[in-house]
Amino acid sequence: MSTQTRRSSFSSSTSSSLAKRHASSSSAESVGKATAVAPHLAKKRAPLGDITNQKNVTEKGSRTFIPSSTLLYLLVALLNELLSSMYNRSFSSSFVLILMKKRPSTDFMEIIQKDINASMRAILVDWLVEVSEEYRLVPDTLYLTVNYIDRYLSGNLMNRQRLQLLGIACMMIAAKYEEICAPQVEEFCYITDNTYFRDEVLDMESTVLNYLKFEMTAPTAKCFLRRFVRAAQGINEAPSMQLECLANYIAELSLLEYTMLCYAPSLVAASAIFLAKYILLPSKRPWNSTLQHYTLYEPVDLCHCVKDLYRLCCGSHNSTLPAIREKYSQHKYKFVAKKYCPPSIPEEFFQNLSC
Repeated sequence: MSTQTRRSSFSSSTSSSLAKRHASSSSAESVGKATAVAPHLAKKRAPLGDITNQKNVTEKGSRTFIPSSTLLYLLVALLNELLSSMYNRSFSSSFVLILMKKRPSTDFMEIIQKDINASMRAILVDWLVEVSEEYRLVPDTLYLTVNYIDRYLSGNLMNRQRLQLLGIACMMIAAKYEEICAPQVEEFCYITDNTYFRDEVLDMESTVLNYLKFEMTAPTAKCFLRRFVRAAQGINEAPSMQLECLANYIAELSLLEYTMLCYAPSLVAASAIFLAKYILLPSKRPWNSTLQHYTLYEPVDLCHCVKDLYRLCCGSHNSTLPAIREKYSQHKYKFVAKKYCPPSIPEEFFQNLSC
């Protein structure tokens, strides 16, 4: 499967799909009829400004009534504070246990697959990035899609003619799991230039779900990155959006590379933070005790993963798979894909903080 073939089959109808999806009209219709009320039960409507809820009026010696909406707001604010300040070892440990079960094999291309290779997988992921942008899907949908694809390929032989079918079936499952309004099956057929019929997509969806035993929750690099960014931003001198977008860009590049499966998602996320901080501030040591506390990684633990991500980041400008680079070259992502990448990373930055 060449890059030219991928562009013609994977992207031929991408440009017009979103416009078609949003062209459907939405007309509001009244539902139900007014229920008749007995004359002696009917109440005269009061002007909105004259309505006073007497139960909410504080009387002397009585307790103040707090509306449920206010309580909900306070609860959410408290939860956010806990998530940002109390990310501890027990949380990370529970994620690690799930990760061991939900991680794909790291050698399925060599052991299981006969008709596809790592290059074909990269072409598929690059196209799925375009599809996720076309339908404006949340980042978690893309990460879960790749996770489902790799987990399925870890135990099932796949021929190259059905690889794109697997990709759209996995994205449809991930969209149903993550999105408020997921694209319909017909839209996934359309985005493939109707290469596959509706029944084929639904059959593949059923096959994937049954193989994965409906275990759809999987901690991805995005799950960890969201928390690690919050820990890094507290002590980061660079603009926070620059750091967040650059770390997201670096982590997303790892999705293209089959060899990156050997690294745990938490390690990829921590390494993306390390590299993003270094690119933004090359003269300053990118790791510190705060990040070590929240990520549970020391600099020496990140060395190999950071260097692999650095290679991907520096080589992205010459890549034949440009979807991620083009995505992060936009204004809304602060043009982070165009950031200058220093020629090397000093080895002393990988020494442990106690050294």
